[in-house]
Amino acid sequence: MALTVIVRSGDVKSAPKVTFDAPRIVVGRGEGCDVRLPDASVSHRHASIRQRGSEYIVVDEGSTNGTFVGPVRLSPHSPRVVRSGDMVRIGRIWLELRVEHVVPTAAANVATKEIALGLVAEALAAQGDPSAVRVLVTAGPDAGRELALAEPGRPYVLGRGQGADLVLDDADASRKHVELMRKGSQVLVRDLGSKNGALLGEGRLEAGKDTPWPRGTTLRVGANLLAYEDPVGEALAELERAADERMRDDELVDAPNASPAPAPTADDADLEPSAPPPTDLGPRGASPIAKVPSRGSKPAAPERRGWTLTDVVVALIAITVLVVSILGLLWLFKAT
Repeated sequence: MALTVIVRSGDVKSAPKVTFDAPRIVVGRGEGCDVRLPDASVSHRHASIRQRGSEYIVVDEGSTNGTFVGPVRLSPHSPRVVRSGDMVRIGRIWLELRVEHVVPTAAANVATKEIALGLVAEALAAQGDPSAVRVLVTAGPDAGRELALAEPGRPYVLGRGQGADLVLDDADASRKHVELMRKGSQVLVRDLGSKNGALLGEGRLEAGKDTPWPRGTTLRVGANLLAYEDPVGEALAELERAADERMRDDELVDAPNASPAPAPTADDADLEPSAPPPTDLGPRGASPIAKVPSRGSKPAAPERRGWTLTDVVVALIAITVLVVSILGLLWLFKAT
C-alpha cells in the first residue's frame, strides 16, 4: 500500500499531492526532507511517517510547534497510528494522508520541491509581490529591457523579429535567436539555430538542445548580456535557512474541511489534547506561509552622531591625566 500526502492548506484551486512507497517519509522545512513545507512554523525536521507492517504511524521529531492528528497533539517521539483520510497538522500546514493502491510518484523529490515552490508563489502573490522569473538585459545595445517568464512550460523567444517575446535591436542577434522556458525550478535555454550562436557562461550552447540556466550565470545573445531573477526560488532558500517561528498559543489554524475530527479515544492517553477546531470550517485556507522574507534586506547602518558634552568632559579628563603622568615622569628622571 502506498501513502499519498496531500497539502490541504493553500490555494483553493489546487491540492498538490505526492505518493510514496517508502518505509520512512520525513516531513519538514529542510531541503533534504521528503515532504518540504516552506513555512517558518514548520521545523527543519518536523515529523516522520513510517510504515509498521500494514499500518502507517506518525511521529513528531521534537518540533517547535508540534504535530497534530485532527485536534490531538502528539507527544514528541510517541508514535500514533493514522488511518486513510486522517488530517495531520504540521505547524500551521494541514496535510491529508491517504493509504491506497496507487503508483508512487516518479521523481518524488522533484514533485515535493514543486509543491514548496507553489506554496511560496502563493504567499508572494498574497503579499502583492512579484513571483515570475524576470530576465534582464544587463549590458549591451538593449541594456535595461526585461521579460517576465510568467507561464511555466511556455517557450519565450528572444531575437530581432517583431514576433519575439523580447525584441532585441542588436544587429548581432538573429530574428529568432534563443528560446527560454520555465520548467519546475529551472530556466531552460535553447539556441534556435542562430547565426552567431549564444554563450552560457563560458560554454557555447548546442543548437536545438535545452540547457539549464544556472542562477548567477550570464547568457550572451549577440552583443547583449542577460541574467535573471527568481523571487520564488530565492524566497524558498531564505525560508529554509530561517530559524523556527514559534506560534502563539492562541493562534487558531482552521481545519481544511467541514468534517469534525474524531474525539480522542483510550488510545490517546499519552497524547496532549489541543483546542478543538472551529465549527464553521471553510474548504481550504489561504496560503499557509505567514510572511515570505524580503529579498536583499540589509541591516540598518548605525546612526552617526556628533560629540556630546559627556564625550568632551571624558576626553578632557583623559588628556589631563596623560599630561600629569608625563610631567611626573620628567620630574622623576631629573631627580635621579
